[in-house]
Parts: sequence; C-alpha cells; structure tokens
Amino acid sequence: MINIDYLTLKAFLDENIDFLIGGRLQKIQQPTRRDFILSVRNQGESRKLYININPSVYHIAFMTPEGEKRRNIVIPKQPPMFCMLLRKYLEGARISDALTIENERILELHFETYDELSQMRSLCLCIELMGKHSNVILYDRESSIIIGCAHNVGAEKSRYRELQGGLKYVYPPVVNEKSKVQTPLYKILNLQNINEGLDEYYSKIQEDINVKNEKSKLLTIAEAKLRKVKNSLSKIEALLKKRDNTEKYRHLGELLTANIYLKADYKSSVEVFDYTTGENTVIELDKTKTMNENAQRYYKLYNKSKTTKEKSSKILEELNIEKEYLENIIYSINQGNSLEDLEEIKTELGLVEEKKSEKKSHPIVSKIDVGGFDVYIGKNNKQNDYIVSKLAKDEDYWFHTRLCAGSHVLLKVKEKEPDEKVIFECCKLARQYSSAALPSKVGVIYTKAKYLRKPPAAPLGYVTYKNEKEVLI
Repeated sequence: MINIDYLTLKAFLDENIDFLIGGRLQKIQQPTRRDFILSVRNQGESRKLYININPSVYHIAFMTPEGEKRRNIVIPKQPPMFCMLLRKYLEGARISDALTIENERILELHFETYDELSQMRSLCLCIELMGKHSNVILYDRESSIIIGCAHNVGAEKSRYRELQGGLKYVYPPVVNEKSKVQTPLYKILNLQNINEGLDEYYSKIQEDINVKNEKSKLLTIAEAKLRKVKNSLSKIEALLKKRDNTEKYRHLGELLTANIYLKADYKSSVEVFDYTTGENTVIELDKTKTMNENAQRYYKLYNKSKTTKEKSSKILEELNIEKEYLENIIYSINQGNSLEDLEEIKTELGLVEEKKSEKKSHPIVSKIDVGGFDVYIGKNNKQNDYIVSKLAKDEDYWFHTRLCAGSHVLLKVKEKEPDEKVIFECCKLARQYSSAALPSKVGVIYTKAKYLRKPPAAPLGYVTYKNEKEVLI
C-alpha cells in the first residue's frame, strides 16, 4: 500500500474545492472510532466525504457507491461521544473555506455556524492524515481552543504537542526537508480523476483487510467447533474399540441357560462345557442370585451393551457427518474472496439471522462453459445444497473429491451425453475447487444426480451417493 501524501491531498482538494466551499453539512456519522462520514450538499447534489484515520489505511475521499459497498460500512445505533460533539457544533453548518497546510498531510474545513445566542461562530475541522498520529480535531478559529478530538493525545503519548479539549491547537512540528515527497501517490497510480482513484484504491485495500479479518474470525469459530467434534469422535471410537463384551454376555447367558440343571444357585462360580471351544469354562456368578437369575443378568448386560453400541454407532455417524460439514465450511471460508461470500457462511454458522429476502432468493452459483455444457460450481455449503436440491436433474452429472472437502460440481445434460473429455475436465474442476494439496493425486468421484440422496435432517450440502465412478487426478 502507498500512503497518501500532501501533494495528493492538495490535488484532491483542488479537484473538489468548488463543491466543498458553500456546501452545507447535512449529516455526520462515525461507523468506528477511526472513520467518519460527512454528508455534504451543494450545487443540487449530496456527496459523502469519507475520512479514515486508521494508521494502516488513512485517507480521505468522496465515496462512490462501489467504494461504500467495498468498505462494508455499518453505522452503530449509538453514536460515539465525539460524533455527538460534531453533530452539536457542525450539523447544518456551511463550509466557508477549505485548505491544506504546506508540506503537511492536513486538510482544514472552515465552518460558519451560530451558537446558542445566535452569534456567528467560526470553527475548524482539522483532518490530520499522518500515519499513527492521524486525528480529527474540532477547534475554535478565533481562540484556537480545541473543542474535541477523535482521540486525545496527552504528554505521556507525545512530547511535541498535546491534543485535547480546552488546550490550544498548534500544528505539528515542521517536516524535515529530506522527508518531502518526490513522486506523489496520484502520479504513481496515474489517476485521471483524483477522488475516484483514491476511493477505488483505498476501498479495495479496506475490503481486503475486512475480508482477511472476517476470515480469521470465522476460522477461529469453525475450527473450534471442528476440534470439539473430533474430540467427541475420538472418545466414542475409543469406547467402541475398548472391550466389546456384547456377544460375550449373550454367550454366557446361553451357557448358563443350557446348564441350568447343574443347580449352582447362590454360588460365586460354576464350571460348564463350552460348545464353541469344546472345553470346560468357569463362569463367575452373583452368589446372591439363583443360576437362572444369573443367566437373566447376563442377558440384561447383553441388551444394555447392544443398545449402547447401537446408540454410539449412530452418534458416531452423526459426528462424522458434522465433521465433514465443518471441514467444508472451513474450506469455503478459505476460498471466500468477498464479504458477500463470508456473509453466507456466517448465516450457516448461525452467527447472523438470515434475512427474509435471502430465504426467498436463491444463492448465486458460479457457472462456466465446458465443451458446450453448462457447469455449476458451489462456493459454500449453501450453494452446494442449492446445486443438489434445485439445479440438479436426474440425468445431470455430479462431481466431488473423495475424502476431502470441496465444491459440488454439476454438469448439466440437455440433449446429448458428455464425452470422456468433458467428464475429465469436470473432474479437474472438482479437484481444483477442493482442499486437497496440489502436488498429490486425488480421487474424484462422479455419478448421475438421480443417484444422490440427502438424508433427513442432514446439514446443508451433505449427500450420499451410489453407482459412482472414480478418476484419479
């Protein structure tokens, strides 16, 4: 990223000076602690001046609709205190002048407004775009007394100047001659329209940062869920592998029933002939019970063990389905390139409630042409589920990597059957859009859509299949 410089800031002001001067500040919003939106109306139009003082992406620009969408701005219900202060003093005020400070990344907006006594008052909103020292300061132009700052700077933070309400505003120390800009940002980027260029350049950077941060949050949640599922899986698998006495209990009950004539009531053990081994064996008994009661005790242990085994196997199957589902979610998060992609995943994870309009509309699935055939590729479980549930017809072909997370790939069949070349290309697409490591070979399975089945209560995108073929890619 290239930081904004004072020459670019001056070029931005020169381009927009006619709109700014005489403009009236209609609305002030502060989405976060470090960005502001000033809605200015002049010359019969309204424009949103976006100010960002985040040290990693500080800049200023009038937002285009595309830039606003990329920034994914969310206005809080309760505005911050500094936003309330700006509204009190500046909302409805007219911009009387706008200027930059020589060799400094500082833009000043001068306002004319009236106080409670209807006296004219001249205020200045000073926008300092200076890396980690970036700030927005409101001060009185006549007295230079600061009314408020986006963030206060005390003596412990800076030995050069303090910034907080009640203190006199002074400009930062003069910049060193050696640090002056040689080639401004707008020339490096070859911007024809300074504002649109700045808006596009920085909004894309912000979008990348937002996507990266959102991915990190979602991965933390999904990976924690997956670890929990894997932990439960390992415990149940260990329980099932541990001594399985189910058949043993049944066998002991049968031996006692067959040898009931021995009348070993109220004894601690009995020796009987085991017809499966052809040898005698000693069976431990509860000496407080009769031989018949002991036989019934072993039958009860058999039934209990059998029920536990069946329940554990069912839970194991459900956990494996959930594990596969979460692995697909993690794959989808890693593949997400926009906030819209990640928003669908947040809905899947139950982090946000699905809007009513989204419930009615179907997800937008990527479609490409392969040898004259339409091929659909799902980006996440919601899209995968739509492909299988809505788009797929009986004679269409479905592709997916074996034993690893990946996208559902659907080959639509209309009039003629696809040849081997088209099938192979679709297998390559399924391999490409999967979590499999690139150097390794992976099995890709495919079958007709009529052989797919979505089990009841199965998670989004989960299907079982039969009559599949496999290609090693």
